[in-house]
Amino acid sequence: MKSSFFLKIQYLGSSETVAFAAGELKRYLSRMDGALEIVLIKQSTYDPSPECSLWVGLDDSFKNKVPKVLNSELDDGIYIEVKNGYGIITGVNERSVLLAAYRYLRELGCAWVFPGAGGERIGKTILSEASVSLSKTASYRHRGICIEGAVSCDHVLNMIDWIPKVGMNCYFNQFRIPFTFFDRWYSHQNNPEMEAVPVSPDEVAGMVRNHIGEIKKRGMLYHAVGHSWTCEPFGIEGNSWDVKDYCVPPESIKYLAQVKGRRDLFGGIPLNTNICYGNIEAREKITDAIVDYCNENPAVDYVHFWLADTPNNQCECDLCKNTEPSDFYVMMMNSLDEKLSASGLKTRIVFLLYQELLWEPKTETVKNPDRFVLMFAPISRTYSVAYVDEGIPVDAGGRSSPPEILEPYVRNQIRMPRDVKTNIARLRKWQEKVSGCDSFIFDYHYMWDHFRDPGYMDIAWVMFKDMQNLDKLGINGMVSCQTQRAFFPSGIGDAIMAEALWNKDVVFEKFAAQYFCAVYGGDGKLVMDYLKELSARFDPPYIRHEKAPVDPKKREEYRALGSYLDSFIPVIADNLREEKNPDVSIRYSWGLLRTHSDLCRIIARALIARAAGDRPRLETLFNDLAAFARLKEEELVEVFDVYLFIDTMKRALLGSRLSYV
Repeated sequence: MKSSFFLKIQYLGSSETVAFAAGELKRYLSRMDGALEIVLIKQSTYDPSPECSLWVGLDDSFKNKVPKVLNSELDDGIYIEVKNGYGIITGVNERSVLLAAYRYLRELGCAWVFPGAGGERIGKTILSEASVSLSKTASYRHRGICIEGAVSCDHVLNMIDWIPKVGMNCYFNQFRIPFTFFDRWYSHQNNPEMEAVPVSPDEVAGMVRNHIGEIKKRGMLYHAVGHSWTCEPFGIEGNSWDVKDYCVPPESIKYLAQVKGRRDLFGGIPLNTNICYGNIEAREKITDAIVDYCNENPAVDYVHFWLADTPNNQCECDLCKNTEPSDFYVMMMNSLDEKLSASGLKTRIVFLLYQELLWEPKTETVKNPDRFVLMFAPISRTYSVAYVDEGIPVDAGGRSSPPEILEPYVRNQIRMPRDVKTNIARLRKWQEKVSGCDSFIFDYHYMWDHFRDPGYMDIAWVMFKDMQNLDKLGINGMVSCQTQRAFFPSGIGDAIMAEALWNKDVVFEKFAAQYFCAVYGGDGKLVMDYLKELSARFDPPYIRHEKAPVDPKKREEYRALGSYLDSFIPVIADNLREEKNPDVSIRYSWGLLRTHSDLCRIIARALIARAAGDRPRLETLFNDLAAFARLKEEELVEVFDVYLFIDTMKRALLGSRLSYV
């Protein structure tokens, strides 16, 4: 039968990203409206006279239509004017065109509730009756995900594919080669039940080259490195936190930080070891290595320059002891800027507020703010409150103001701040020193703390409030340092993060209701309420070691949790029926919820033992929990990071609270 609706998708110019956007429109629109006949046509300029056309791309004639942004390379704005299937989809840059294409599809009923094919929800529509008119800019410039956890090649590809679908714009690979994250997966660390298929650093490098191609195809901004600048320029391997026999060239020992009279790897791990920053040769080696990397990797838009990953191992020698680490850091930043400028390189450098570098410099200032991006990484903060939840006053400019008194920097005796107020106060001190620098936050909501909230709803609310109020901190976005698979039982946290970074005025309840209906169908609201109650009953602050571990009242509360879980099983069973939910993707999500219910039962039993002070019983139940997670890993492979879950829950149940995790 001949199609009843003919559509020409005419895409403009030779941009790979625009061509990809046009292809995505064809792919999804064909699935949404079975009566469509679509052809793709490449054009050099816009011509409003052809009929039956959906124009996609950039053209001079669109410039007065697209919204204004501060920087058209880095910021995103979209313009959609489509009536009865025909019209214009454009943006302020090629990446924004792709974002506009996905936003158009979302307005027509598509949803991407988590990465991968299982997270696609493709609505049905009659395109000839559909009209969309939008002109929007993103609330924040930086909107992205950083690699963490245990990952396969496909896990990362799925995340890269998902990022622009939900309005985000960047991806960050840590290290020159992010070997450790792939090694965790392919070696199946924490799960001996799965057969290990180890990969080499060269194989991982090949995967990353493929990933970079996919990032650039989408016009996304690419971040890289961070860790390793304190070891690899000195001939010391630095691509994991593993403890093993590292080779330290004899000529490099003099560059290692001297702590308690010795120059050695701190704790045996190069990534955690600082350098003798008072030694100008050491500083030159680091900055020269960064320049070489920028020359060799032109696809990298932002190179991260970080120091060691563990505090209290700063050099105590005569060259270093009277200068604060942040002053040495800014010295290197200014030197790096001069070298990059001399080489004609425009690569942006991200500098990190973290560990000792939370304490601001005393004497040095950044000479060229345009080169640098401040990255605030409050890794030791609590996630029991959001940035604005502690009653932090807001100044006349709408920015929150910090407490007056802060601990001074004392070499190798710092205490990482856990409360939100002190972390923000440290940020404020830096902002006074580096006014004019771009900035974003690098936070860890979905690295560990989502596992401490089995319902995922408390942590999602904190994520939402944090993103909504970044402007009050003087911060222009977020790159989330997290597992790539934080979608069990739902992906509400990452979804609301993406939405609030695009539109900080989004209403949480309204967005969440729509999200859960997309994931679970008609009974989505029931699931949302169920998971809210789970979050409340599990009491994440207790699991975070913010309350006394032995507590008879908590023991009884966790005993009651089993009955609550049982009460929802009939709802799950009903929604697993094909008659109730013909859509296989909806039933898939309900099946995940059934497995999640079983997992929660074991967690609750373990917490009963913890609250009772029954250590032997607690250890047995932790082992049961780990065994269950391992057994279910293949079923949950796209949505749940078993490696990080076991690692985190071991500390949460059996260990004491650590500063970071």
